[in-house]
Amino acid sequence: MLDLLRDRRFSIVWTILRVWLGWQWLEAGLHKVSDPRWMQTGEALKGYWAKAAGILPGSTPAIKYGWYEAFIRSLHDGGHYTWFAKLVVFGEILTGIALILGVLTVFALFIGAFMNLNFMLAGSASTNPVLYTVAIILLLAGSSAYYYGVDRVILPYLQRRKETREPVVES
Repeated sequence: MLDLLRDRRFSIVWTILRVWLGWQWLEAGLHKVSDPRWMQTGEALKGYWAKAAGILPGSTPAIKYGWYEAFIRSLHDGGHYTWFAKLVVFGEILTGIALILGVLTVFALFIGAFMNLNFMLAGSASTNPVLYTVAIILLLAGSSAYYYGVDRVILPYLQRRKETREPVVES
């Protein structure tokens, strides 16, 4: 099965999926970057966490795992939404750009999947299961996922540089 996923003939399919996934992340971040509730006060994330953890009066938690609810509650109660909201926005934008360009692709796919997993753990389905699944498929596709991308040029160069580096000799 992995051989089929990693077949170079599918590289164009993986590239289309990778760029689509990158666009989803970029678009999500760009919608937030001009919103002061995300970039200045973090109120948007505070509200999201409050709803997810059932902190609002009369609400039930959307989170189904006690350990994750406790984690989100501690972030909420500690006021961490002020800086964490910016981390979410820039994480979405940078993940999107990296996936569109095919640079640091494996890392970007991992970060994207991790963000989707956290959204799903917080009880937010939306498009997250689809985006998460696409990220996992692209991770399994290996280098075929970035065959048409910057990584195809950069990674062999870095590998050659690593191999030609002289070993450090201690005296």
